[in-house]
Amino acid sequence: MLCSRLRCLRNLTLSSSSSLLLSRHLSSHSQRTLLTIAGIPSCSIPSRPVSFLSAASSLFSRSASDMASQSASSIHDFTVKDARGNDVDLGVYKGKVLLIVNVASQCGLTNSNYTELSQLYEKYKDQGFEILAFPCNQFGAQEPGSNEEIVQFACTRFKAEYPIFDKVDVNGSNAAPIYKFLKSSKGGLFGDSIKWNFSKFLVDKEGRVVDRYAPTTSPLSFEKDIKKLLGVS
Repeated sequence: MLCSRLRCLRNLTLSSSSSLLLSRHLSSHSQRTLLTIAGIPSCSIPSRPVSFLSAASSLFSRSASDMASQSASSIHDFTVKDARGNDVDLGVYKGKVLLIVNVASQCGLTNSNYTELSQLYEKYKDQGFEILAFPCNQFGAQEPGSNEEIVQFACTRFKAEYPIFDKVDVNGSNAAPIYKFLKSSKGGLFGDSIKWNFSKFLVDKEGRVVDRYAPTTSPLSFEKDIKKLLGVS
């Protein structure tokens, strides 16, 4: 049923010329009737007719993203953007233990976390350990810089050699699909949402989320968990 509704909305947006014609000639009431047929609450769009198709397209994209997150069985099923905007298939990390962290450059936790993350990476990178850093500006606007500035900061000040990806949202309707998956796999103490910068997810070699650590948890404090997944003493 959901798939047929999504196809309905997608087909409405296939032709730019027909889309413009439809948005001009459908009354607000008719637009809302169409949304109801598609199973979308009428309150999801503005009252102005011209906004109908853009709203429908946005809803379709969001629903497709949610479906992708729900159907994924591991981290390896996702493709993300690197700091230069290139696609990265996370399947390349099969067989590696991952620590996924939402980072920020101007947080009170920045120095301690970046320092210890670099220490862990230096120690275990040749034994199958990888850190994936996702900048996020949702907490106190503490990651305001461009991707280039973020990478330069982490690499210059903290010698971060692990990959730093495109800036993302980790909470809300625009949250990156990978973060929807992470949160659904391991909820936090007070719910699924990410609470602050430097929340950490530990992922095993099969791409399954096995643990989650709070922003204030020192990376070195769970080194034993990383070693256990790596199979090293």
